Order: sequence, then C-alpha cells, then structure tokens
Amino acid sequence: MTAQERPSGDASELAERLRFESLVSELSATFVNLAAGEVDSAIEDAQRRIVEELGLDRSSLFQLDVSGNDLLFTHQWARPGMPAAPDRLSARESFPALLERVLAGDVVSFSSVDDVQGPVDRGTLRRFGTMSNVTIPLKVGGRIIGALAFGTISHERAWPPQLVNRLGLMATVFANALARKRSDHALQIAHAEVVRLKDRLSQENVYLRQAARETQGAPVMGRSPAILRVLEQVRQVAATDATVLLLGETGTGKELFAAQIHDASTRRDRAMVRVNCAAIPSALVESELFGREKGAYTGALSRQMGRFEAADQSTIFLDEIGDLPPEVQVKLLRVLENRQIERLGSPRPVKVDTRIIAATHRNLESAIAEGRFREDLFYRLNVFPILVPPLRDRLEDVPPLVERFVADFSKTFGKRVDSIAKSSLTALQQYAWPGNVRELRNVVERAMIVTSGGRLVIEPPAVTAGNRNHSMKLADVEAGHIRAVLAATNWRVRGPGGAAEQLGLKPTTLESRMSRLGLRRPKA
Repeated sequence: MTAQERPSGDASELAERLRFESLVSELSATFVNLAAGEVDSAIEDAQRRIVEELGLDRSSLFQLDVSGNDLLFTHQWARPGMPAAPDRLSARESFPALLERVLAGDVVSFSSVDDVQGPVDRGTLRRFGTMSNVTIPLKVGGRIIGALAFGTISHERAWPPQLVNRLGLMATVFANALARKRSDHALQIAHAEVVRLKDRLSQENVYLRQAARETQGAPVMGRSPAILRVLEQVRQVAATDATVLLLGETGTGKELFAAQIHDASTRRDRAMVRVNCAAIPSALVESELFGREKGAYTGALSRQMGRFEAADQSTIFLDEIGDLPPEVQVKLLRVLENRQIERLGSPRPVKVDTRIIAATHRNLESAIAEGRFREDLFYRLNVFPILVPPLRDRLEDVPPLVERFVADFSKTFGKRVDSIAKSSLTALQQYAWPGNVRELRNVVERAMIVTSGGRLVIEPPAVTAGNRNHSMKLADVEAGHIRAVLAATNWRVRGPGGAAEQLGLKPTTLESRMSRLGLRRPKA
C-alpha cells in the first residue's frame, strides 16, 4: 500500500509518531555536555514538552534514597489546573507493590486504576486522581537509580510498546544526566575536601613552627614539690578529653603544660593549635576562631579556615581566655555545649572534635563579679583547673632551668660554656622573680650574649619596689623585703653589716621571723 492509499488515520498516527521521535532526538541532544547545575531544570522542561506532545497530564521522577530500598519524589511537571503530586512522597509508603516491580527492573503500565495490583497503590492513585500511568525504571550500568512516570488525570489511555520504548529512551537520557550530576557533585565535594585538607595542613605547619618558636628553650623542668604536684595533675588529665583551665601568673609557662597535656594525649599525632586571645584584635577574634566565608565582611576576599576547624581531632590552646570579648564568649560557650562552629557568613554548622585547654593569668571569678566574663562559660571551662605555681614558690627549680637555658643558648649563639658560677646560682635563687620563668630565661639569654669565656656569670635583676612579689599581703611584702636584704648580704644574719643589723632587728628576732615566713637559705 502506497502512502497515497494509506487511510488518513494511519497517516495522522505516523505523523504523531515521527513528531514525537523528533522530539525525543531533540531532547536527547540537549543533555549532551549539559552542565550539572542545569540538569534539574532541563529534566523538568523535557517532562513538560513530552506531556504536552503526547496529550498527557503529568510526569513525575523518583530517585533511589540512601538506603537503596525506597524511591523519593524529586522532579515533576503537571498541566495548569491539574493536581500536582505532593512535594514529599515515599514510594515505599504510597506505592509498595509498584516499588517492588520497579526495583526488579520492570516497566509498569496500566490503562485503568482497576488493573493495578495492591490496595495501597490503588488507594494512592485514586487520591491523586490518576487514571492511567506508565512507570519506567531509571538504570545506569544495570543499577536502578530511580523511576520516571507519565500519567493522565482527565482520561484513560493505552500505552503501546512503541511509545513505551521511546519513553524508555528518555528515561535512559535522564538517568545518565542524573548520574553525571551526582559524579560532578561528588567530585566537587572531593575537591572541596582536598582544598580543606590542604588549608588545614598549611595551618598546621604554621602552628608547628609557632609552637617550636614559643617552646624552644623553655621546657617543663623542676624537682620542687610544687611543680611535681602540677606534673601529676597533667598526667591524670592528659589521657582524657576533659577541658582544662590553666591558672597562674604571666610567665609561669602555662603554654608548656598545655603542650605536655596534648603530647601525652591520644591526639598527639596532630599539631596543637595555639591562640593568644589577647593578641588578636577584637574585630577579628571571631573569624580567627571560627573561620569566615568569602565576602562575610568588607575585605574578606577569600574563605578562611578557623582555628577550631584546624584543630579538629586535635587540641586547641586558648591562652589569655580572660581577654576574650563578651560576644565571642557566647559563641565559645555554644562550641563547648554542641561541639559545632559556624563560620562568619555561613549559617551552616560545622561539627568539630576539638579538645579545649584554656589559660589565663586573670582572676576569672573577679571578672565574673565585674561583668567582664560569663559565669556559665567559666563553669564550662573549669572542669579540671590546674594552678601553675610562680617561680618564687619553687626556687629550687632555678638551677635546672638555668642549665637547660644555657644549653639552648649555647647552640643558638655558638658559644661554649663549661661552668656556671656558683655565686650566680645562689643569687638567682634569692631573687623573687616577678616575671617568673620567662624573666629567668631572659636574664640567662642576656648573660649568654655578653659572656666571652667558658665560665658564665649571671647577674640577677636589681631588686626594686616594682619587681618584688606582686602580692600586696602584709606577710608577702614582709617576706619579700627580708628575702631581698638576705640576698644582698649573702644570707648572713649576724655580725656587722648582716641582715639583722640592716633591718634594725635582733638576730634572734630575724631568725624567728624567717622561720615563721618560711625563708631558708637556698642550697648551693
């Protein structure tokens, strides 16, 4: 039969079929090299054009959930005036019989709802107004990743095999586009993780160099009962993840005890991140601690990883915590409570597994009373407080500290020291050291700079009203004054020019006060 002899109905059907095949070819071409960000809108536009071309009413697309046992609704297009499917739809709940067949790889079609197996499926279809439908599995590499459905609401219709085959071609195109989008998304996530790890490694290198500079020549050393008590506390808490609060005067070496806690913990394989809260401008503290997104504020030209994020699975040492601005104290409290941070410019929380060690030379309880420090934050930080003693309370530790500093500076300056004057060590033990270990290190460094021989002489700082014991208690002031006079007389109490004569006291009275104040001549 020639084309001229074919009935007009056949000619019409042929024209419709050719037009639809042309549409399928055109739509397929649009998905070639389509950017991942354009896939969703392209799928919904293709659904629209197919529904309009075939005289259908609605198209829905489902994708496999993470469990691999359910299909969740993700894309749809419906004619104006036609009811759309709900935004959230689980095939497991709404179409259990249909779901099992699709997951088995079957194409499911029906011209009437009465032909549908499963009472739950029939009830859902009638509730949605569906009269006819075809559902085609989305496959990639033989694996089901979703399903594509086309249906009518206004009338029933048949689904001939040729039509189902053409719709199957579009299902394949959609499946490949979605798989490509997922791969692109996974690649972006992997790239972002590489960038994050690179930033983190870069930050860790900075922190390691900083730690090396700050701890060089200043080890935790000592044999006094006071320092041995602290070292025992360090040993007890190091094996836990408990928050530690180091208290003590400036220069006592709190950062060294923080490093010792970290080095003895299970987190020692990662660099400890150090933050001096007093050294960061108030306006930048939040972004330094928690990070920022590009454009978070004027001048934020790039994304910055915060110190907490850099310390994930490690330890962060917050020195001078008492100087933290009140608005940042609130955010730190949330981190302690939820173990989550929020970068400036981003509402998305980021989980962090970070151990916190804080330190301060300030009296936080007084700061709380004055409204400068949050009481709830103090209690969160004060889980395991450790009081680091001042050097004047462990003067027997002066000789080993001096020896260590001399060894370090000998390497730094390339100078050989064979011995340290005994008189120098005695004098150093008679000084109150208001600047603590830091002041002692500076004194040794100065002596190493000026020495030219193998025997090192170290002069202690001159005793003045400004560098005696900082305490204003009468007993401490009296003890400091008597200690200074005894040091000046080489601890000679009696005789002309002795300490008793200079103080205007009887020798027995001075000896009684020395006993009461715990003043003893340092061991040679």
